[in-house]
Amino acid sequence: MSVLPFKPQGAFFDLDGTLLDSAPDLYAGLLVLCAEHGLEPPPYDRVRSVVSRGSRAIIGAGFPGADDEAILKLVPRYLEIYEAGMASHTVPFDGIEAMLAGLDASGVRWGIVTNKPGFLTDALLPMAVPRWKPAAVVSGDTLPVKKPDPAPVLHAATLAGCDPTRSVFVGDDRRDIVAGNAAGMYTVAVRWGYLDGGDPESWGADAVLDNADELAALLGVGEVAA
Repeated sequence: MSVLPFKPQGAFFDLDGTLLDSAPDLYAGLLVLCAEHGLEPPPYDRVRSVVSRGSRAIIGAGFPGADDEAILKLVPRYLEIYEAGMASHTVPFDGIEAMLAGLDASGVRWGIVTNKPGFLTDALLPMAVPRWKPAAVVSGDTLPVKKPDPAPVLHAATLAGCDPTRSVFVGDDRRDIVAGNAAGMYTVAVRWGYLDGGDPESWGADAVLDNADELAALLGVGEVAA
C-alpha cells in the first residue's frame, strides 16, 4: 500500500469519474440528442469510456460521421438536455462519502477541480450532493485554461489555503495526473473511473488505487466501511 511522504494539508479531486458517477445522466442526454436526429445511439460502455473528455467526445460517440464543426454546433443543445436531468442518476462512487467525511473530521481541506463548465458544476453539486462542503471548486471555465494545465489545480490550493507540496490530487484521467504533477502535488490515479480507455499505470502517478477504502487509508482518515 502506498504511503504519503507527508501529512496532507489538502486533497483535491476531479469530479466526473472520480467523485461522482455521472455517466448514466450524460448518456441519457446523448440518447435524447440522437433521437432528435433520428440516429441509433451507441452502447453505454462506449460512451462511458470517453466521459472524462467532455461533451464533444460524448457527442462524437453518438455522431461518428460528424466533423469537429458539426459536433461543436451540437454542444449547446446537448448541454441543455443534460442540464435538465443531470442529477437524476448521478451518485458518488462507493466509499466516497465516507472518505470525504473522514477528511472533514480530520481537518484536511478538500476541493474539486473539474473541466466541467461552471454553470453545470454549480448546479449539479447542490442537487446531487448538497451535504458536501468543499473548500474550493474550480471548473473548466473558472480560469482561461483548464486541466492538463496546472493552473486550476494551483488555484484550488490557493482558495483552500493549502501548500500544493503538501497536498494530493486525485483523478481518473491522464490530464488529471499531468496537471497534478505539474502543480507539485502527490498524484493518485483511480481505477474505478472512466479512464478514457487508458492504463493509469502509465500516467506517471505517484499511486494507483482500486477503491475509496485505499484512498481513505492513504489520506490517513481511517478505513471506509464496506
